[in-house]
Amino acid sequence: MSLQIGEPPVMRRTGRFALFALGFRPFFLAAGISALVLLGLWLALWQGVVPAGGYFTLVEWHAHEMLFGYAAAVIAGFLLTAVKNWTGMAVPVGRTLVMLSLVWLLARLMVVTPGLPAPLVALVDLAFIPLVGWSLWRPLWYGQNKVNRMFLLIFAGMTLANLLVHLDVLGVSRGLWPRGVYLMVDMVLLVLLLVAGRVVPFFTEKAVPGARSQVRPWVEKATFVTMVAAALVELAWPHGPLGGALLLLVALVQAIRLAGWYNNGIWQVPILWVLHTGYAWLVLGLALRGLAGFDLLPYAVALHAITVGGIGVLTLGMMSRVALGHTGRNINDTGPLMPIAFALLNLGAAVRVGGPLFMMEKFNLWINIAGGLWILAFLAFVLVYTPILIRPRVDGRPG
Repeated sequence: MSLQIGEPPVMRRTGRFALFALGFRPFFLAAGISALVLLGLWLALWQGVVPAGGYFTLVEWHAHEMLFGYAAAVIAGFLLTAVKNWTGMAVPVGRTLVMLSLVWLLARLMVVTPGLPAPLVALVDLAFIPLVGWSLWRPLWYGQNKVNRMFLLIFAGMTLANLLVHLDVLGVSRGLWPRGVYLMVDMVLLVLLLVAGRVVPFFTEKAVPGARSQVRPWVEKATFVTMVAAALVELAWPHGPLGGALLLLVALVQAIRLAGWYNNGIWQVPILWVLHTGYAWLVLGLALRGLAGFDLLPYAVALHAITVGGIGVLTLGMMSRVALGHTGRNINDTGPLMPIAFALLNLGAAVRVGGPLFMMEKFNLWINIAGGLWILAFLAFVLVYTPILIRPRVDGRPG
């Protein structure tokens, strides 16, 4: 087919299906859809509209799927894309991405399907994270930046966290699933701390004229030393004052880190302020979790500051930014809908954390409002980004 005069060359490929051209595409789409489905189903189950059933209890399913379903998909999509840029080495595409996506999807379906053999459900669900790690081990291990090897350890930590959850559900050892959930939270935090330290200052300087982020070597070292120490203590002696003290220290270090990245110009760029506010939620959530270690507030409040506010807002911003950049689009042009989505999700986090903290008697109301705002935010993401994720890059380049 020949091009018409004046037709831009990039139009050659816009009709092709490119969902499995690079890792961010299937897994960001999966994350966006799962964020909608998981919260919608959770609200229906919570209100008794839909009967609960399947492999997990209601609370176990909600906690597990938001971490090992949604968050794991975001992390897989990001690393299956970013590792290529970091190392210059090949990452899985095509059939391998199809296989990884199917394993993720099969696990999500099996945990809500009644009557399946429990060991089979556990085996399939446990397989996803090790498979992602296996598909990336060569560039992570042999790449020039040895720090990238830490991601292999984080994959191992995530797998251990999931194993603890399944050992509890299978009846091998009771009382393990909360430790597995919090260990997974800490592994996700480690990934976000690693990734944010690389991309948020870079994005800020690139998008805000004259911005200069202050990156302090001692803060970067302290970030991972304190977070790893806190994760290990919380695994061994969960929800105690020692873990609380370490988490407060992590929060302090991250507050210093975030302050060094800040520039007033971020508020003119939605794709930037969503990243900075998401990171601020992480700082707040870590501080609240530290205070919870001294029994000064409920752990559930601190957990949702981290998950809804920190993980939710930060990953929504990251997916939006990465999808624009890796499809050849203007990274600052989020369109009219996504800034609204960013604001709605921040508001949802504030409702989910602040509502129960100050008016516990209205708990069901806060759950419904926060869940509804989450759903609206990710509905916007799916509507805006599905065409972007399934179509080739607008500049005609591979990926």
